[in-house]
Amino acid sequence: MKCEKWKTAIEDGEEKILYGQVLCEECFIDILSPVKACDPWAVYSAKTFAEKQGRELHLNQVQEKILEFLHEEGPTEIDKLSDRLQIGMKDLERELSTLRHMEKVRGELRDKRRFIRLWD
Repeated sequence: MKCEKWKTAIEDGEEKILYGQVLCEECFIDILSPVKACDPWAVYSAKTFAEKQGRELHLNQVQEKILEFLHEEGPTEIDKLSDRLQIGMKDLERELSTLRHMEKVRGELRDKRRFIRLWD
């Protein structure tokens, strides 16, 4: 069986059916949970959680690498960030979305180009 989106093989029993389409698990999750960088509810939830716990939110290793890179290099285009950190674009966008919700990074347009920068 093949994923109708990526046309990749799916092992028997591993396929997911959504809206009449046969999908692999990754495509299924992407459709049900799309990345949303601008999500006020997620920002509110992250802040509230941190305040109630009385501590900072924890970052994973990839998120720490992103912040370290931006601290050293300054605002960077998203594709260059992906190349320099060797992170796939989809994974990078998901991590950036999480960092955005924590108000650690934000986007910026310069000459119609998309840059990622520290929140400060």
